[in-house]
Amino acid sequence: MRGLQDKTVIVTGGGGGIGGASCRRFAELGARVAVLDRNIEAAQAVAAGINASGGRALAVACDITDRGSVNAAVATTESELGPVHVLVNNAGWDIFKPFTKTDPGEWDKLIAINLIGPMHLHHAVLPGMIERRAGRIVNVASDAARVGSSGEAVYAACKGGIVAFSKTIAREHARHGITVNVVCPGPTDTALFADFKEGAANPEKLVAAFQRSIPLGRIGQPDDLPGAIAFFASDDAAFITGQVLSVSGGLTMAG
Repeated sequence: MRGLQDKTVIVTGGGGGIGGASCRRFAELGARVAVLDRNIEAAQAVAAGINASGGRALAVACDITDRGSVNAAVATTESELGPVHVLVNNAGWDIFKPFTKTDPGEWDKLIAINLIGPMHLHHAVLPGMIERRAGRIVNVASDAARVGSSGEAVYAACKGGIVAFSKTIAREHARHGITVNVVCPGPTDTALFADFKEGAANPEKLVAAFQRSIPLGRIGQPDDLPGAIAFFASDDAAFITGQVLSVSGGLTMAG
């Protein structure tokens, strides 16, 4: 893909499954990658693998729910790697239970991580992008935002908010040369999906049901996502903004 060589890319949740795979893909495409994660050991492992392979990556501790932590992480990234050209908001968290079984404390945590956290990152990097009149933002939401998902009401609400927020930021900042797009994974074999299976009475039956419902016949893997994410971040997507792309094996085919 064009236009990623020597660009500075921030990936939140970079120590996890989709985040780590995305960091490695950006590095393969020649970008300098800031691996942001609350779990600094996981971030360091991803960064070390990239650097050992000849890429350039920096592990940065960041709690996206804490604006001071976000500001510090962005400042460290720009000091070590240069101005941020690409922001990938990938970090997320979920619990799996019917809405009436949840409590407001859980809502607060879900909203802080899945909605307010990405807003912090936007607010921290947009001024620099506006000044340079260039930038790419890719927000990782979920197909739960597009079609709903039983047991994920608040998470789906947050991800739906990210879709609406992304479209609004895309409109506000198109004149600055900044694009904002959304990638929506379907069921993907990550730590979150492992937690989902743990909460099921019969995990094997649950996975089999998902596989039957997905036209391509399997659960997504973390490596299924970086191509779409990197595409939106590249110059090949320079005339695309405010769009939402499902990467779900055809489970959802929302227009």
